[in-house]
Amino acid sequence: MTAWLELADDLGEPLRLKRPPGRVVSLVPSVTETVFALGAGERLVAATRYCVVPRRGVSGLVKVGGTKNPDIAAILRLAPDLVLANAEENRAQDVQALRAGAVPVFVTYPRTIQGAAEMVAGLGRILGCVEAASRLAEQILEQRARRATQAASRPRPWPRLFVPIWKNPWMSFNRDSYAHDLLAVLGFENIYADFPRRYPATTLEEAFDLGFDAVLLPDEPYRFDQADAEELRGLMKRKARREVRLISGRDLHWYGRHTLGGLGRLAEQVKILRRA
Repeated sequence: MTAWLELADDLGEPLRLKRPPGRVVSLVPSVTETVFALGAGERLVAATRYCVVPRRGVSGLVKVGGTKNPDIAAILRLAPDLVLANAEENRAQDVQALRAGAVPVFVTYPRTIQGAAEMVAGLGRILGCVEAASRLAEQILEQRARRATQAASRPRPWPRLFVPIWKNPWMSFNRDSYAHDLLAVLGFENIYADFPRRYPATTLEEAFDLGFDAVLLPDEPYRFDQADAEELRGLMKRKARREVRLISGRDLHWYGRHTLGGLGRLAEQVKILRRA
């Protein structure tokens, strides 16, 4: 049978669909939100328990476990035409198990705002909502351009940020990540940008040695809270006073539809940060 659509996913793996997918499973919270934003939410039959947006849309979906431990057997029983996954949020062995069960899987891997816009366009082709996807992708790129122009008008050097994503051990991210690109567009320097590992393990002592003007504490993937902020403020009193802010992890890490609101909200949260 002639394929309806053939293309490669973000890892270069071929995707061949015989017909427009009518039964779709999403294993990525930000992709689930984006599918609904494109007007294709009725195609979704299942998602992970972390797919919580839009609340009304996801409430009727079958839940198939978490992003790191999806119930493969339950997904196969649903006989989906397509599964949407992500190279970081989902495990390679789960993607392989689904493909071994003859289920087409499209793996996303955006590491920049540009990549997020391209992902949206790709979903539009796959789900048959090209016009809506093109419009959303354009809005994402327009927002990026506007924020980058604003950042370019700020005096350099830009404020240096320490942005941990985990504790025990402390971890951050380098420039090969969506979160880094988001902060760079807003006019900030990531102190771990040039580290070789995408998510380097570190220590607070190393972070202090690298030097930073402020700390941003997201509430995911690690749920940093006020106690963590107070701990860091106490340590910094003995070093040099630096600002600590709690921010939304979704605004920092979720891409696609969330980029539009997330980029603006994050810009508002950090716009008055200055070099110490």
